[in-house]
Amino acid sequence: MQSRYADIITRRAWPELHDVFRPDTTVDIDVVTAPPRTIVGPDELASFVADAIERYDHFTFVILNAVVDLGPSPDEARGRMFMCEVRHDRHTDTWPNAHGVYEDRYRRVDGRWWFAARRYRSLARQGPDGVILGLPADLTPGLG
Repeated sequence: MQSRYADIITRRAWPELHDVFRPDTTVDIDVVTAPPRTIVGPDELASFVADAIERYDHFTFVILNAVVDLGPSPDEARGRMFMCEVRHDRHTDTWPNAHGVYEDRYRRVDGRWWFAARRYRSLARQGPDGVILGLPADLTPGLG
């Protein structure tokens, strides 16, 4: 599912988000430098992401690392994915790439896996407004 999501976002194939997100799926977004927000469902997510990446004439969603753990029931799982957005801004001719982490909950319904909830947090941004935001405290046991 994580690879499918990356493929959908890279191709800007917004209707296909309905294949992996249920209408009630919540997505919490924390870019750290703006107030956090919550989005519900694939249509709202498509609108948000389409607006956010419109200025990029090149955009590739790259999975850097991913883990998935099954349980506590056979129809539930949790996952984490570190990613990079490789992007080129057509107006400034810059590459303001971004790094982030997703923490996911998955649910199997009628034999099919779906994103049940997703939490995104920015980790760093490159380019003219580059910033290192670091890992969230709950992902760094013993370091916080």
